[in-house]
Amino acid sequence: MATSVTIVGAGLGGLTLARVLHVHGIPATVCEADASADVRGQGGRLDIHEHNGQLALEEAGLVGEFLAHVHQGAEAARVLAPDATVLLDHPDDGAGARPEVLRGDLRRILLDSLPPGTVRWGRKVTEVRAVGDGRHELAFADGSTATTDLLVGADGAWSRVRPLLSDAEPEYVGTSFVETYLFDADRRHPACAKAVGDGAMYALVPGKGIMAHREAGGVLHTYVALTKPREWLDGIDFTDTAAATARVAAEFDGWAPELTALITDGDTPPVPRALHALPAGHRWDRVPGVTLLGDAAHLMPPNGEGANLAMLDGAELGRALAAHPDDVEAALAQYEQALFPRSTAEAVEAPRDFETCFGADTPGSLLELLTGGQGG
Repeated sequence: MATSVTIVGAGLGGLTLARVLHVHGIPATVCEADASADVRGQGGRLDIHEHNGQLALEEAGLVGEFLAHVHQGAEAARVLAPDATVLLDHPDDGAGARPEVLRGDLRRILLDSLPPGTVRWGRKVTEVRAVGDGRHELAFADGSTATTDLLVGADGAWSRVRPLLSDAEPEYVGTSFVETYLFDADRRHPACAKAVGDGAMYALVPGKGIMAHREAGGVLHTYVALTKPREWLDGIDFTDTAAATARVAAEFDGWAPELTALITDGDTPPVPRALHALPAGHRWDRVPGVTLLGDAAHLMPPNGEGANLAMLDGAELGRALAAHPDDVEAALAQYEQALFPRSTAEAVEAPRDFETCFGADTPGSLLELLTGGQGG
């Protein structure tokens, strides 16, 4: 395949594509805005699903490396009431099909599987334009440019590549997360550690909740969910850690201290995450030489599928390109023909899952989901 391939974004989807192409002997360049792989945190745990994420890892030839990083026991789940009463406690009995791994560990597996120099760090794309014959020129923040035969936008929610294909823009879904961490929790925060348990913990009421994951090394990773107007979140000065923490914690006045301490005793400043989504069924007409994957193509409310879908996108696109080495347009058409219905189905399901967690019937609706309607 003589076509030059440029992937914008070194997230899980873009790196999976680069890896699958490498397996098939097809070189690619990944342009990433970050200065290095370790310049910022990569988020918390991911559950990797049999029907998408695990299939992508098989295509990438990295199942063994992935299994070596799985967090044993992390598929445990518990649901608590605001007073910390246990409503449901499901231990990890080893029979689960969604092994948990840190996003950062999974990204490192993918990075280490690529030839040196595949990822070009510090290459922030500022502009992309078509230059004819399906080729595109990228301009970078450092003033340099590059031209490519095939451009893949794997650059997330606010993709610079997407405007080449679509006018769609992400919209706020009405709920935001605020992220905190507790370190060395079993020793320094034992009440919180006990409340969270061995895996995931959910303490939810309509419109808000406290969720936490236990990560390796005694780390508790918390996501506080609040259904609020975007203006409410924007009105909090998160550069003032104490004031921001107090403002978020005030929404949980009267809740059990072992739950609110996941907010107030955070060992890192609280980080706001306003949640956005593209329209369900987002698609585009075939444009020569360019396509999208992951959140750039189908951003949706978080329901555990985003990273899995991005990896499957990358694997499927890589496989299509390998199957049509002399006809890139045929490969892109094949990829998008499968991508659109797959992502549409998930985009329809994601708001339903989100409503299950944060809607008017929670925590009852969540309990029903976790127990298959069989009660606690």
